[in-house]
This record gives sequence, structure tokens and C-alpha cells, in this order.
Amino acid sequence: MELRHEPETGAVDGPRLARLLGTPDLAWLVERARRRLVSGLPLTGSVSLGDPTPAQRAAVERLLARAPGGGRSLTVRLDAVDAVLRRSGASPDGLAAAVEALIGPVTPLAQARYEEEAAWERAHAPLEELAASVPPLAAWAARVRADGLARRLGRAPDTTHSLLAGACAALLALPADPAVSLPAFAAQVLGSAHALDDGTPLATLTLSGARALTGFPDGQGAEWRREAWASAGLLRDELSSTVLTLNLRGTPWLDRMAEEGEPCVLTLRQLTRRPPAVAPPIVWMCENPTVLAAAADTLGPACPPLVCLQGQPSAAALTLLRGLHEHGATLRYHGDFDWGGLRIAGVLHRRLPWRPWRYTAADYRAAVSRGTSLSLSPLVGTRTESPWEPALAAALAELGARVEEETELDILLSDLA
Repeated sequence: MELRHEPETGAVDGPRLARLLGTPDLAWLVERARRRLVSGLPLTGSVSLGDPTPAQRAAVERLLARAPGGGRSLTVRLDAVDAVLRRSGASPDGLAAAVEALIGPVTPLAQARYEEEAAWERAHAPLEELAASVPPLAAWAARVRADGLARRLGRAPDTTHSLLAGACAALLALPADPAVSLPAFAAQVLGSAHALDDGTPLATLTLSGARALTGFPDGQGAEWRREAWASAGLLRDELSSTVLTLNLRGTPWLDRMAEEGEPCVLTLRQLTRRPPAVAPPIVWMCENPTVLAAAADTLGPACPPLVCLQGQPSAAALTLLRGLHEHGATLRYHGDFDWGGLRIAGVLHRRLPWRPWRYTAADYRAAVSRGTSLSLSPLVGTRTESPWEPALAAALAELGARVEEETELDILLSDLA
């Protein structure tokens, strides 16, 4: 057996140790001693080898200067080996020093586990710094540590630390305002335009944190990822995210469409490059395009400004509504009376201040009382809360009926008129 390192002067006699204990026929004995050291056990007592070869028996006889006992197994007392090594000068510090001289340093399992956990603790240090700098992300940081997301993605402490350092650097710069392209952001903050490409561990972790920061709901698919990034101001492209409007003004195009009372689809590109320059006192908001289409058909140019979310608020919708709010507009919202509708309203509530437009517990109870077997359906899905008015969620749970926004068209149109 070849020595793995040079001992200090006087500590180990390398050639002698190699002759005594470093032969291939004694490798099993060195391995048994190594296992005990790893387990933190003393090198005392006996070890045995079943069905030894004649060469292995002869090697033990040379080491101990006496014939080993008979029988089918070969038994060696570690205390005796230790004594031989010390007395011969091959290893004055005994068997433990000899094992490390032959095969390299041996780390006890308990110490290895401690060192590994310490390394993982250091790997997660960027999360602590992020939580201290951005309190809204403290719960997300704790969850990432607890569920092992970064550990699974990084696999080793060093790579996990690098992964978390990159994700936390990106999250410290979010949300981006004004919005910026995702590759440009990645190049500026992370040093590579492809750092946040789909499928990379860094993109997975950063997107998770960005959603925690903005409250963007769970989902999947390319369109969902695009909108999730956009909710934090990072644009995969500026054309896919749109918002449906009616009778907004503030640009030549919007003014012309408002004069005709025609619906208008605005892209995120338009809203970031040339947002409306003015805002009306009130902007009405609905969840479903049927409401906006009916308003255009019924009221035309006389309809007050109306914005349709078409489900979860897109980056374009949030950009538009944020700008209108900053220009002084009061936002009024109505949606479906079901758990999905409340979730959409909750996302909007976390991003922007708005007031209910016939979207309170009293309005829901009135809608149910007006309903028929054709207009009402059973409430399904997972309950969610209504932070703008907790009584609304309680009323839905109590009555258990779903009221679609479209069934309230007459009342909504009368408000707009």
C-alpha cells in the first residue's frame, strides 16, 4: 500500500510501515481500523476476516511475529497491532496515525456531519441577508430554507451558496420600475443575459422569490411564467401581455377610440413607451370581457372609462392601473362571486388600492336573492379570503352559491350609465 502523505520527522517510518502494514494482504485490516475511526470508536478489541487466503494469514503472522489462531476466520486484536507499530518505531503514535499515513486523513462521521451542516448553514447565509434587507421576503426565505428548494437545486453547499447569492442579488433589485427586459436585467445584475433563462436553477429560484414579492399566484406554462416575470417588472417580451379597455384617454390613439366608443387592446410595449398622460377621476374595472363588450354596445362613447382584467391581472393591466392611480384616479372593481374571483381581486388588492364596485357581502347576498336556478351554480374550489371586506368571503362560505359577473350585467350597466 502506497503512503498517501509524508509524515513529520520522527512520526512515521514510511518504508517500515509499508512493509509491516501497507501490503495488499493487510488492506482489510487497515480498512477495518478506518471504519472504526470514522465511527468514532476506539481502536481496541478484535476484528475478523472470514475465509482468509494463506497469504493473508502469512501477512498477519509477519506483522505480529506469531501464528494467528486457527479456524475458518482470521482474528486480529487491534491492541496488539497498535503495540507492534509503536514498539517497532514504524508508527510511534500507534495504529490511528499509521492508518492516516497509509490512506490519508480520516474524519469521524460525527465531525463530518457537523462540518457538512456548517457548510450548508454558510450556503444559506444570503437568505438571511435578504430577509433583513427586504422584510416582505422573510417568509419566503424561511420557506426556501425549510423545504430545501435551494439545496435540491444546488446539490452541494458551494454551488447552493452561489445560486442563492445570485437569486438574492436579483431579488434585491426587484420589482424593476420602469419595467425592463429580462435578458437586459440578467446581464446587468447577474453578469449574463442568459442567467435567468427558463429551466435554470437560478431562474427557478428567482422566479419563486419574485412571485413571493409581488403576490403572483401559482400556475404553470410559458404564458404564466411570462406574466409572473412581468409582475416584477421583467419582460420576456412587450407584446404578449395586453389589457382590454374602453374609453380611456391620454394618447391620440386612445382619444380616437374613445370618441367612437370602441374597445381598445393595449400592449405592455405601448404602456411602457407611451402611457396615458391623463387619468379620469374614476376608472371602473371588471373581470370578464362580456361586461366591457356590453358596455360598448349599450353606452358607446358615453360609457365612463372601463378596464377589463380578463382573469388574473396581466403585467399590462397592472402597469396601466398603477399609472392611472398615480395620476389620481380612483379604481372601482367588480368580479365573479366565487373563490376564483376573490383570488383575482386579492392579487389586485395586494398590488393596488381599489374600492369595491358592487363587490361586497351585501351585494353578494342581494345577487343570490335575485338569482334563479339558471343563473346560480354551486360554489366549488378552495376557499380564499377577501381582505378588502372579510365578510364577503364569509358570506360565500355561508350561502355556497356562485354568481357570475355576466348575470349582473343590468345592474353594472346602470351604474356606468
